Amino acid sequence: MTTSSRPTNPASSPSDDPSAAAVTGPLHIVFEPGFFSSGTVHAALVMGAVVAAVTGTVGTFTVLRAQSFAGHALGELGATGGSAAFLAGTNPLAGFVGIAVISAAVIEALGLRRPRTRDLATGLVLGAGLGLAALFLYLDTTSTSTTGASITILFGSLFAVSNSMVPSVVGLGGLALALVAVCYRMLLLGSLDADMAAAKGVPVRVVGAVYLLALALAVSLAAETIGAVLSTALLVGPPASALRLTKQPGRAVVTSAVTGIAACWLGVLLAYDSYYWPPVRHGWPVSFLIVAIIFVFYLGVDVCSPGRRHRRPVLEASADA
Repeated sequence: MTTSSRPTNPASSPSDDPSAAAVTGPLHIVFEPGFFSSGTVHAALVMGAVVAAVTGTVGTFTVLRAQSFAGHALGELGATGGSAAFLAGTNPLAGFVGIAVISAAVIEALGLRRPRTRDLATGLVLGAGLGLAALFLYLDTTSTSTTGASITILFGSLFAVSNSMVPSVVGLGGLALALVAVCYRMLLLGSLDADMAAAKGVPVRVVGAVYLLALALAVSLAAETIGAVLSTALLVGPPASALRLTKQPGRAVVTSAVTGIAACWLGVLLAYDSYYWPPVRHGWPVSFLIVAIIFVFYLGVDVCSPGRRHRRPVLEASADA
């Protein structure tokens, strides 16, 4: 099995590509030959949209609940599941999801009695998981014929995902969104003020467990598309920007999702076009471009909204409570 962090570009031989002349005029400057006819690009665009919508929605609550570290940990723990799946010769997405869900359950169980110790529990689970990931990646490299497994697991690529995986990604993304939708009001209130939510009869721990399940699914999808190491950028970056642009969490969810989708689509376009950039015709990794776009957008929002810089997102979101 061979994987790549760059596009499988059908325009590697532009003269042989029947769609090479499909884009003419000024649009050719933006869309290189073969972009609209490439099945790999189509799958990448669909995958990017689905994953960005899910991470944008779940990530908004991750920022509000100040649980970015948990999201970061579950994302990096995806390397354990992904490397184990490669070693076993199974679908990496199953490994990402499996280890994320198990890790989320362990973190919740360890931090159940004393919520303030949840970061400690997260750190312990992260350390143990990364130790296993190191072992599995070593075995992937030395004991199997898989090439590029470590790079794909750690840094991912939308171009390395096959069309056959799209239904699975859509299904898991739909499940994560459904979990958030079912307990949206309770989750929002618990994210803003857990004590008030408990006083109003909200089952805070149950809602927190449901949220962690949605978070596990979201980071698994992000790890599959842009890698375990970079998944936190897609989970936290767009929501953090959105919560600086709007005071209402509902609008923040939509803004976050749209921002993430735009970053993924622009990253796909730039990665495809980068094959033609001088001096080397090999292209740039799409995961790097997506993360760079998210980072630049966040900096732009931060610079252009100095009045919001020191406001806490939780307080800004109180208008919808």
